[in-house]
Amino acid sequence: MRKDSIIANIAKDLGLDVNQILSRKLKIASRLSEKYFYVNLDNGNLYVKDRIDRETLCGTAATCFLTFDAVVENPFNIFKVKIEIQDINDNAPRFIPDTFSLKIVEFAPPKTRFTLQNAEDPDIGINSVQTYKLNDNQYFTLAENINPDGTTFLELVLEKLLDRETKADHEIILSALDGGNPLRSGTALIQIIVIDGNDNFPLFTQQVYKVSVNEDVSVNTPIITVNASDIDEGINGQITYSFSKTSGNVHHTGMFDIHPSNGDIKTKRNLDYESAQHYELSIQAEDGGGLVSHCKVLIEVTDVNDNAPEILINSLSSPIPEDSAIGTMIALIEVHDQDSGDYREVDCQILEIVPFDLIVSSESHYRIATRAFLDRKQHSSYNITIVATDRGSPPLFSKQIIQIGIADVNDNSPVFLKSAYVAYVPENNLPGSTIYQIKASDLDTGDNAKIMYSISSTNMEPHPTSYFSINIETGVVYAQRSFDFEQQREFLINITARDTGHPSMNSSTSLVIHIVDMNDNAPKILYPSPEFGGPVQLEMVPFASEQGSLITKVVAMDADSGHNSWLSYHFIQM
Repeated sequence: MRKDSIIANIAKDLGLDVNQILSRKLKIASRLSEKYFYVNLDNGNLYVKDRIDRETLCGTAATCFLTFDAVVENPFNIFKVKIEIQDINDNAPRFIPDTFSLKIVEFAPPKTRFTLQNAEDPDIGINSVQTYKLNDNQYFTLAENINPDGTTFLELVLEKLLDRETKADHEIILSALDGGNPLRSGTALIQIIVIDGNDNFPLFTQQVYKVSVNEDVSVNTPIITVNASDIDEGINGQITYSFSKTSGNVHHTGMFDIHPSNGDIKTKRNLDYESAQHYELSIQAEDGGGLVSHCKVLIEVTDVNDNAPEILINSLSSPIPEDSAIGTMIALIEVHDQDSGDYREVDCQILEIVPFDLIVSSESHYRIATRAFLDRKQHSSYNITIVATDRGSPPLFSKQIIQIGIADVNDNSPVFLKSAYVAYVPENNLPGSTIYQIKASDLDTGDNAKIMYSISSTNMEPHPTSYFSINIETGVVYAQRSFDFEQQREFLINITARDTGHPSMNSSTSLVIHIVDMNDNAPKILYPSPEFGGPVQLEMVPFASEQGSLITKVVAMDADSGHNSWLSYHFIQM
């Protein structure tokens, strides 16, 4: 299918509202499938992102699937999606090489069979090779046979004796046809050289050899030995082993080496189960007379636990508000192990004791969610260590540290150090002088902890600001006028501290201001009290008064208080 072709409406198939898939963040979670598919969040259609080659992905497997997890949020859910890649007949059969030679002794009896190289077609089923045929000739026919492993092998059958003196070589066209529509074919040229003498072919002890080997086997380790025998004598009975020149062998023989004399097959490079689980080698044994026979070696690579799990953070929300509800999803984690079987089974856990849970969402996905209520005043952030351990023996593990910050919410009111404050101010103070500083604190942070001070009320209503003012940031209280102890001895101010959070929170306290008396009033004589500029007041004293007799009483007062109002009397002159 071409790029941007529509595969299906995945939103409809999954039962999702197309109008909500954008807000629910529908996405594909698979490193492989992301290369080939994408989802349009406007209409919910699944599209081809890049051309898909089934043969590249799955080789000759009977079925071919690309799988991925479709992930949505709000609420969170994961759907397992499997896309089957169907084969089309886009490959023609091919012989590699397309020209090969057979050496046949002239006295080879009729019905002698010669093994031929099969054609290769990466398509499957009816689209792969179905039939073979030879061009018309008088000496050879074609036979198709079945190996013990179920594969087809071709043999060229000699129908009549050859005569080297009459014709020393023959050329035959071998054709391979698949069953696709349209039908595709490929051809190879068989060059037959008629030779004298050597009339016995090497014979392998087995047509198919099978062996299993661990992927961690050392380089140059012998894994299997093939053996062929030839009953001829001399050079015609000497056998040389080698890899057949086929397309499969071109890749596989880079991994293995064969000893030409004893048939030992050794590893040439390190094996990797995750790259290839099976190898098929075509081996040929050639005697000194040029006669060749073939066999197959099937190598199965067995997995060992050589890959630690991988931890991927697909999404992470940080910081999170401290008032987040229990069960709020913080992160989505994908865990993958390239090994197989039990070796790819992974267990995950959080190392630390934290108010978060690690919850299994699917075979390969976990989510981190809150398990308890959070309090930024106790913990402003958390370091969460995720440990993924596979079930191999010994187990392999990997770690991933996630830092989650806790965002402040305005859940604390400003707090005053005291419920009430007392200040003393001498009378006759200068206007604008500092009286007292009120201080409140807030356990929140940022704007939630920034405090603004104000005077909410005084006992001097309705004009409190004509007497006092306060710095809204520092809480310093100032006098707006000069005070007179004899007129007002005490003030009661209510002060409010309000933070700048949303919604704002506040608290109040009271400040009692005592005016301290100063000696700013002279005594005043009330009696006798001559008016200014009037006659001197006289007191009549009886002539017969004795010493110590009361003549009159002087009465005076002082508007000040305390020591400042205590009076003493004395004569100025006599």
